[in-house]
Amino acid sequence: MSVAEYLDEYFETDVIKAALSGSGIIGTALGIHSPGTAYVLLHHYMGDVDGNMGAWGYARGGMGAVADAISSAYQAYGGELRTDADVEKIVVKNGKVKGVALSTGEEINARIVVSAMDVKRTFLKCMDKNDLDDDFYHRVKNFKIRGSSGKLNIALDGMPTFPSLPKNSPLLDGDMHFIDSMERMERAYDDWKEGTWSKDPYVDMVIPTVCDPTMAPPGKHFMSCFVQYCPTKLEGRDWTNEERDQFGQTVIDQIANYSPDFKDLILHCEVRTPKEIEDEAGLTEGNIFHGELTMDQLMFNRPIPGYAQYRGPVSGLYMCGSSNHPGGGVMAAPGCNAAREILFDLKRPDTTPANFGDD
Repeated sequence: MSVAEYLDEYFETDVIKAALSGSGIIGTALGIHSPGTAYVLLHHYMGDVDGNMGAWGYARGGMGAVADAISSAYQAYGGELRTDADVEKIVVKNGKVKGVALSTGEEINARIVVSAMDVKRTFLKCMDKNDLDDDFYHRVKNFKIRGSSGKLNIALDGMPTFPSLPKNSPLLDGDMHFIDSMERMERAYDDWKEGTWSKDPYVDMVIPTVCDPTMAPPGKHFMSCFVQYCPTKLEGRDWTNEERDQFGQTVIDQIANYSPDFKDLILHCEVRTPKEIEDEAGLTEGNIFHGELTMDQLMFNRPIPGYAQYRGPVSGLYMCGSSNHPGGGVMAAPGCNAAREILFDLKRPDTTPANFGDD
């Protein structure tokens, strides 16, 4: 079922359907009328925040605070973290992992290797093809992980005004969607299919500094914009810097249509296409879910049939990233599930959270 069909069952007003349908296509190379997007909507409403089902929340200090909390907990238990230590290759001998080789030439020996990278980066870039079964290799190669999203991070000199909202409206605390009809949503997808960015994009925008003043100096604000659609390549070729800037300007113009003083408040703007997201964060094609959430890539088929239990194709190799069930999102469920399997194989007590509800 498509998200458009699903929403038609419950709503009549086009603008309400347009606002809700965004959760069905975020991070997905599909349109609102594409089969399977109703599930993507459901995926975005999984879980809870402090007991509020389907709610989302802000991490105080920004999303980096989540990574800082995880790393602090890891180090508190004696773990060692390395940064700027790219894994060049997962070393395999006689069907068992032996460790990893870094881009610096250093090798780290280990009897267990756990990869949080997406399935393509793990097996197509960081493993020797000769260490993989041909059928496994080709299934990974055909795993759908197309880039479709862009991102703008904008520093503001003050709080922009939105004439359609009352002053100090509580709606400013949440996310705002800059598009108002299902037809516009589908036309935005048409541009992606033509190999270019959406000229009338769906923009999902939040200003977290309204709730969290720690993210900006007094009187300043930070705006985060998630954009559909934005391809990895433009008409099959690499982006130029000029085209990246044009994409960013398209998004800025979209918001400015609803906020007359927005452009004058911009101090700095960071534009990220899928190319920058891949280069900087290591996400293949900039796909935020480590692979599309289509029905053939969910549950026991994620990442591929026969490998849904977080174990890799060679002994001692495990997968804990969002290419695994249940997929992407800030919920740690793939990692928690993988940890259970590793502890089971090591014959150690299961210390992972029990009855987490949505993992």
